[in-house]
Amino acid sequence: MVERAGSNRASKPAVLAAFAPRAARRRCHEGELILDFEDTSTDVYLIVSGAVRVLIRTPNGKEMLLADLGAGEFFGETAAIDGSARSANVTATMTTELVVISRAEFLAAVHATPAVCDRLMQLLVNRIRDLNERMFQRNMLDVRHRLYADLLRLSRPRDAKGEQRILSPPPPHHDLAARIGCRREQVSREISAMEAEGLAEKTRGGLIILRPKELARRVAAATDESRLSS
Repeated sequence: MVERAGSNRASKPAVLAAFAPRAARRRCHEGELILDFEDTSTDVYLIVSGAVRVLIRTPNGKEMLLADLGAGEFFGETAAIDGSARSANVTATMTTELVVISRAEFLAAVHATPAVCDRLMQLLVNRIRDLNERMFQRNMLDVRHRLYADLLRLSRPRDAKGEQRILSPPPPHHDLAARIGCRREQVSREISAMEAEGLAEKTRGGLIILRPKELARRVAAATDESRLSS
């Protein structure tokens, strides 16, 4: 359904060149629903500008924040490939410009354009890897280590050496809670503990991860322990 946020983004010139002659444009406002669960449409959407949020529904009926996607990324390809109903809810988080591609045109371009086909395969592989990792962490790690892993996943290097990382703007605690399957209060408590330990620092511009290598070490240790005990 979606591309993993933060992964290598699509080559907009190549993709747009493949679809532009036959694609439609759509402008969405902040909060506007683009796709809903069980929708039977099969169009594919390329984000030209703006951003969208993707929520999936778990087997027990709860919603999980899967990804925030931005310019150059696309979504909706699963339904275009297999014709199934939508498995996610996609909403614009700001004013967003989309290129809307029909299923027929999308499949034709994938079959005829190697660059588009390669990009789609990369997207699907990245998505499978990401979902496998997140499913393992959600099922096997405690809240603290799930949060560590997600902060590392969402952050970017703050400096050339990569000794610190930053999330800017800082994600709301309820968003982090939705991503890792816990309550907002638990996220707030864990981030406060990270600040007290010198692992993180809040600034006006973002949440700084001061010791990302230590967080990664702790996640790896917790993961190894979980695998040995399972």
